[in-house]
Amino acid sequence: MAPSAISTEVLPSLKAKQPIPKSKDDPAKPQTALQAISQGVCLPGIPTFPSFEKHRAWLLAHMAGAFRVFARKNFTEGMSGHISVRDPEFPHTFWTNPLGRHFGLLKASDMVLVDYDGKAVGGNQSRPANAAGFLIHSAVHRARPDVHAACHCHGIAGKAWSAFGKPLDMINQDVTYFYGDAQAVYRDFGGVVLSPTEGEKLAAALGPRGKGLILQNHGLLTVGGTVDEAAYLYTLMEKSCDVQLRVEAAAAAGMKKIIVDGEAAEYTFRMASDPEALYWEFQPDLEYEYEMAGSLFEDYTAPKNLLTEY
Repeated sequence: MAPSAISTEVLPSLKAKQPIPKSKDDPAKPQTALQAISQGVCLPGIPTFPSFEKHRAWLLAHMAGAFRVFARKNFTEGMSGHISVRDPEFPHTFWTNPLGRHFGLLKASDMVLVDYDGKAVGGNQSRPANAAGFLIHSAVHRARPDVHAACHCHGIAGKAWSAFGKPLDMINQDVTYFYGDAQAVYRDFGGVVLSPTEGEKLAAALGPRGKGLILQNHGLLTVGGTVDEAAYLYTLMEKSCDVQLRVEAAAAAGMKKIIVDGEAAEYTFRMASDPEALYWEFQPDLEYEYEMAGSLFEDYTAPKNLLTEY
């Protein structure tokens, strides 16, 4: 069957819209996403820290763990791919991975601290950062003060789906985490990102509320308030691209593709795609990686002078 003949159907809701659960502590307030998903005692919120040093060490340990999760999920492609994390004390700087080191070997002490001008100002400076990665991530961090972490890789399914230059369809519960303005497509592929203008165009395409960006003919980018949120969204978007490709193949063979009703998609997005809930979505993978690697990737020790250039 030709692509133009693929059958797609949006089913109307078959029942009344679900009400927002009320907080047990204060019935006048709605439950948070984390309270709604927790039967019994609620999972704790995102940790807070008494000092920048402790916060930084925690961020870098989780960042290194995220890279190892990505390695286990086969998101590597040569020297491509990067994660950035805004420093908690110096928000005009961000941490990123050194160029040419495998994701599965990264530790907290490997990360490089760079400023918005591209200068390495702290951390491990024995290797450079990725120039293309810097241009993408610096533009996103400048444009979105709410973004504390961003992930970009050249995963197999993400690259494959990006060739269509289309957003993901709301075809299952999980992908509704990217409902509405939470996903966007950047269609103006101009080759490897080596100019500030290209990075700025990417950041503009993501928009003020975007969580995931499909870069046509390139790959995927996700952002979050924590590295855990951004990393989980990356794994989810990559897997959602894989699911979409399988669904498209079945639809091309004549099966009807059913799209989730807009009300149901919006309700699921509101009740699940929340910073605390998305932080926790990543913890199972992170805890598994911790068990496999021990505490090896948590080896960060704060230097006496964090910023070498300031």
